[in-house]
Amino acid sequence: MNINFSKLHGLVPVIIQHFNTQKVLMLGFMNEEAYQKTKTEEKVTFFSRTKNRLWTKGETSGNFLIVKKIILDCDQDTLLIQVIPQGPTCHTGSETCFNEDTSKGFLYELEQIIHQRIESGDQKSYVHSLVQRGINKVAQKVGEEAVEVVIEAKDNNDELFKDEVADLLFHLLILLKTKGFSLTDIEEVLKNRH
Repeated sequence: MNINFSKLHGLVPVIIQHFNTQKVLMLGFMNEEAYQKTKTEEKVTFFSRTKNRLWTKGETSGNFLIVKKIILDCDQDTLLIQVIPQGPTCHTGSETCFNEDTSKGFLYELEQIIHQRIESGDQKSYVHSLVQRGINKVAQKVGEEAVEVVIEAKDNNDELFKDEVADLLFHLLILLKTKGFSLTDIEEVLKNRH
């Protein structure tokens, strides 16, 4: 990897991203020594501009950033490092240094679209009309889609299987919203189990 450290007086910006969720966690800077230490120890080490020294994230808190992948941008002057965080990334105790509501992927965007359609009152909206029919109808639709997933899983048509899984996820998001829960709530359950 040929990193150009000359553009910012020996430093390159480093975007830290969660390896599994793709959420941007923080931004820091590295000099060549910090980069080499990060590669060797497989824990993210920055160059602290305020302390004027190398700083391994987690050296005092224990919340290390374990390196999974390092990607250099097209101009060879910015790094994207995908990590598994060993606790909160931000000094405030938050998972990320950025707004908690930042996009986590299309499923979260779809969750917001479903919420908007439920709230819209638009009688032409499939989502709104399904929710207006009550929780039993929403739950029944999830059950129907789950059965269709099982049926397609036993066949060899991958496209139909993927379509049915998409239908199941879509209706499951509607059911979650109808019950007053979100993907983040379910994520927390899964994190606690992990």
